[in-house]
Amino acid sequence: MLNFFNEIANRIIHGHFETHLVVFIICLVLGIIMLQWICTRILKIIAKRANISYFLLQQTFKGIPTLLGILIGIYVAIEFLDIPSGPLQFFRHLFHSVVIMTLTLMVAHLASGYLKYKLGKSSEHYASTSILVTTIDLTVYAIGALVLLESLGVSISPLITALGVGGLATALALQDTLANLFSGINTLISKQIKIGDFIKLSTGEEGHVVDMNWRNTTIKTPTENMVVVPNKNIASSIITNYAQPFAECSISIPIGVSYESDLDHVEKVTAAVAKEVLEETQGGVKGFEPLVRYCSFGEYSINFNVILRVKTVTNQSLIRHEFIKKVYARYQQEGIVIPVQR
Repeated sequence: MLNFFNEIANRIIHGHFETHLVVFIICLVLGIIMLQWICTRILKIIAKRANISYFLLQQTFKGIPTLLGILIGIYVAIEFLDIPSGPLQFFRHLFHSVVIMTLTLMVAHLASGYLKYKLGKSSEHYASTSILVTTIDLTVYAIGALVLLESLGVSISPLITALGVGGLATALALQDTLANLFSGINTLISKQIKIGDFIKLSTGEEGHVVDMNWRNTTIKTPTENMVVVPNKNIASSIITNYAQPFAECSISIPIGVSYESDLDHVEKVTAAVAKEVLEETQGGVKGFEPLVRYCSFGEYSINFNVILRVKTVTNQSLIRHEFIKKVYARYQQEGIVIPVQR
């Protein structure tokens, strides 16, 4: 039996090209399968212990086990097979090239994965794309391509010079595009806006920020429509961010009652209704004590504001709706009159 295995090993090592090719393919496939399995197990453990999205980890390390498997296959072929000098030199160049590609892909994915994790912390879903992720990916890929060309003996100095001159001409021709690019980067770095924030622009558009790419910012409105705004308009606009410094916010609902009303009784009844609405309606901040503040003498009524607290600004419509219904019904029961202007 031992002689049988020795004979097989000798044929593999010193066999013909066809034998080498079959062994190389087998090593390649086994290396890829083994690393895919190991990587999947490790990522599941990391996701469970570090409380990180497994999907995000999968996207971050996508393609890396395959490249590592190819490296293992090439390394086994170089070290253990009797390959002629010509093909052997080719395999060595291929090995170095795959190493550079693997490192480039790993750095790009790790950097973009970290940014997706940070930018998506405040939202329920990670952003599929973002301007910073795209910019970093392109930068790392460009550096990796230059290093790969240099390792293959291609002089990159003329290429860098040509890219510099071409870049200057491109910058002049694409001023608006570059303005959008750098405006978006500046907005994200300054943390004025994050993916998932609910914002309102001075021009009237409002909604959740669902994406920021190299050219524009996409806002999902409360009516489920998408508003696409150029990044330079975002940078120059006055923005109200309802998610910062925290999502909870207060809302004010104006009411007026007749001059014949008992103001202490009106205050007590209104506060009780407001507290009931906050406790029973989804989106209300339970435990918050509503405020009733009289503000002016109107022509027909004494005016005041009711202050309520909601979890997010998108909850205010439902809270207003429920409060107006219940306070109107309660006023009718208590004989409190809301005067009508004639």
